[in-house]
This record gives sequence, structure tokens and C-alpha cells, in this order.
Amino acid sequence: MKIRPATIKTATIALCLAAAAGAASAQTAPAAAPEASPITANISLTTNYKFRGQDQDAIGNNGYYKTKALKPAIQGGFDYAHESGFYVGNWNSSVNWLSGNSIESDIYGGYKFKAGPFDLDFGALTYIYPGNRNGNTTELYGAATWSDDAIGSFTVKYSGTVSKDYFGFASNRTTGWKGRGTGYLNVSYSKAVLPNLTLKAAVGYTHLSSDIRRNTPYKSYVDYNVGATYDFGGGLSLTGAIVGANKKDAYQATTAVYDYSAIGLGTFTYSESPNKARFIATLTKTF
Repeated sequence: MKIRPATIKTATIALCLAAAAGAASAQTAPAAAPEASPITANISLTTNYKFRGQDQDAIGNNGYYKTKALKPAIQGGFDYAHESGFYVGNWNSSVNWLSGNSIESDIYGGYKFKAGPFDLDFGALTYIYPGNRNGNTTELYGAATWSDDAIGSFTVKYSGTVSKDYFGFASNRTTGWKGRGTGYLNVSYSKAVLPNLTLKAAVGYTHLSSDIRRNTPYKSYVDYNVGATYDFGGGLSLTGAIVGANKKDAYQATTAVYDYSAIGLGTFTYSESPNKARFIATLTKTF
């Protein structure tokens, strides 16, 4: 059967209209959102850097322990997270508690995955102190997080020291004591109470190795952190928290020595603990 010319013309017009409509639809459709970068970066300014409840800016110009609550530090780093769950990163901070060193540089890597209701995270972290390797420490860690929109988020994390050195408390090169066997258990909680405000709290326990406890006055101790974070948007946030630790007497550091022996009063030594509670404010920008 022949197709009449009129039928051919009508079909051609219909095809052209359909093509034009498709082109117009393609032009008006919203552009696809760009894929999130696997690399993120951050920079922070804090009024006092405490690590596990202890001040990390400790030595003053006179060689004694700083008593000021305001001990600013600049911090920052970057992370690369692969879609498979593997990640690596680096984080740095200004510090002042080891002779010849002014920077802490952390290098870490691990693997995150989901197991039922839990988000799991396993990895390794090395703390490096250029200029004084007695502080260098390596830990293996594991963490589990459980979250609920109504209740909040709980995380339990354990870090175990695998290096012989442990933050200058023990050094295989100088004292022969081993930091291996030191462990740190941390339990943290967070809950968004307003669209931009999140309450946070954490408690940690440092169990020092037998070598450190047997050969030094330092004791295993508990640290704490209670505060909140406000998100301004655009990657900018502000955190305020009370941070400190117990066993202050075991960590006393000399703040000043006054010699009044010339007038018969003897010598007086004043001290303060880096475990002392402080209010700390931290402004952070993520990219």
C-alpha cells in the first residue's frame, strides 16, 4: 500500500515538533549538581589547644609553665576520602611543650564502613614533632558511632599506643621506658538542638603504660569536654567548650621560683597543672 504525500508531510511535521520540544526541555532542565570533591580542608584559630585535657602551649619565655588561660594556636589540615571508605589525612597545630619544637603534625589513614546501625572507623595515626622526636607517637584506633535523630549521636573510640615512645612521657632512646601499652578510651555525644546549634560532650580515660606509672609521678587520668558548636553556614563554625582533666597534682608544672634566702625566708616554688579546666573558643573554616 502506498503512503499518500499528505501523510508523509504530517508525520514529518510531528517529528520536527517533537525534536524542538525535546531541545527546549533540555535547555530548561536544571543542570546536574557537581560531584562532591573527595578532598576537604580546614583551618582553625583556637584560644587554647588542649590534647586529652592537657595544655599543649606550656613553656613561657622564662622557661616555666605559662599560667595564662589565653594561649592561641593556629591549626589546619586536609582529608582525602575515597568512595570505597578508605581515607588519609594530615592535621597540624602550633604547640610549645617540647624543646626545639613548635609544630605538631599528625598523619593518619583508615577505613570507614557501616555495619547494621553502626558507623565503624578503623585506622592508624602518627603524631610527629619536628625538631624533637621524643614526642613522636603512633596509635591504632577503632571507633563505633550510633545515631538517632531524636536522641542524638554517640561515639565510642579506643586508641592504643604501638610506638615505644609516648609524647615524651616515655622514650626508648633517652629513658629506656616504653609507652607501648598506653591506651585512651573516649566516649562522646552530640545533639542538634536548633537548626544551627549542636551540643557536645565527651569524657576520656588515659591508661598509662606500666613503665610510665612505675618510673614517673604521672598517673592515669580522666579528661572532659562540654560545649556547643554554632554553624554560620558556608563552612564557618564557632565552638565554645569547657575542657580539662583530673589528677592535677600528678601533672604540676613549675610556674615561678622566688629566692628569698637573702632575707632568711628561703625559696618558694609556685606551680600549676596543664590539666586545669579552661574555657576554649575555636573558629573553624572548612573548604
